[in-house]
Amino acid sequence: MPLPPALLTRSPDVLHGQVVFAGTRVPLQALMDYREEGSSMDEFLDDFPSVTRDHAVAVLELARDSLAAN
Repeated sequence: MPLPPALLTRSPDVLHGQVVFAGTRVPLQALMDYREEGSSMDEFLDDFPSVTRDHAVAVLELARDSLAAN
Protein backbone atom coordinates (compact mmCIF):
# COMPACT_ATOMS: atom_id res chain seq x y z
CA MET A 1 0.00 0.00 0.00
CA PRO A 2 1.51 3.37 -0.98
CA LEU A 3 2.07 6.05 1.63
CA PRO A 4 -0.43 8.92 1.77
CA PRO A 5 0.79 12.28 0.39
CA ALA A 6 0.74 13.71 3.91
CA LEU A 7 2.03 11.34 6.57
CA LEU A 8 0.25 13.11 9.41
CA THR A 9 -2.90 15.18 9.61
CA ARG A 10 -4.74 17.26 12.18
CA SER A 11 -8.39 18.23 12.25
CA PRO A 12 -10.53 19.63 15.05
CA ASP A 13 -13.11 16.97 14.10
CA VAL A 14 -10.74 14.04 14.71
CA LEU A 15 -9.67 13.22 18.27
CA HIS A 16 -10.03 16.85 19.36
CA GLY A 17 -7.34 18.04 16.95
CA GLN A 18 -4.61 15.57 17.86
CA VAL A 19 -2.01 14.81 15.19
CA VAL A 20 -2.92 11.45 13.64
CA PHE A 21 -1.52 9.15 11.02
CA ALA A 22 -3.09 10.33 7.76
CA GLY A 23 -6.11 8.27 6.76
CA THR A 24 -6.56 6.87 10.29
CA ARG A 25 -7.73 7.91 13.72
CA VAL A 26 -4.48 6.71 15.30
CA PRO A 27 -2.72 9.51 17.17
CA LEU A 28 0.99 10.05 16.63
CA GLN A 29 1.29 10.15 20.42
CA ALA A 30 0.34 6.46 20.54
CA LEU A 31 3.45 5.52 18.57
CA MET A 32 5.62 7.77 20.72
CA ASP A 33 4.16 6.26 23.90
CA TYR A 34 4.74 2.70 22.68
CA ARG A 35 8.34 3.43 21.78
CA GLU A 36 8.97 5.28 25.05
CA GLU A 37 7.61 2.27 26.99
CA GLY A 38 9.99 -0.03 25.12
CA SER A 39 7.29 -1.76 23.08
CA SER A 40 8.28 -3.10 19.71
CA MET A 41 7.07 -1.78 16.39
CA ASP A 42 5.26 -5.10 15.92
CA GLU A 43 3.31 -4.55 19.15
CA PHE A 44 2.26 -1.11 17.98
CA LEU A 45 1.24 -2.40 14.56
CA ASP A 46 -0.69 -5.30 16.07
CA ASP A 47 -2.67 -2.88 18.24
CA PHE A 48 -3.23 -0.35 15.43
CA PRO A 49 -3.71 -2.37 12.22
CA SER A 50 -4.84 0.68 10.23
CA VAL A 51 -1.21 1.90 10.31
CA THR A 52 1.21 0.12 7.98
CA ARG A 53 4.82 -0.57 8.86
CA ASP A 54 5.96 1.67 5.99
CA HIS A 55 3.78 4.50 7.27
CA ALA A 56 5.06 4.18 10.85
CA VAL A 57 8.68 4.01 9.72
CA ALA A 58 8.20 7.04 7.46
CA VAL A 59 6.77 9.02 10.38
CA LEU A 60 9.72 8.07 12.60
CA GLU A 61 12.13 9.09 9.83
CA LEU A 62 10.28 12.39 9.46
CA ALA A 63 10.62 13.00 13.21
CA ARG A 64 14.32 12.10 13.13
CA ASP A 65 14.99 14.39 10.17
CA SER A 66 13.01 17.20 11.77
CA LEU A 67 15.01 16.93 14.99
CA ALA A 68 18.30 16.73 13.12
CA ALA A 69 17.45 19.88 11.17
CA ASN A 70 16.94 21.82 14.39
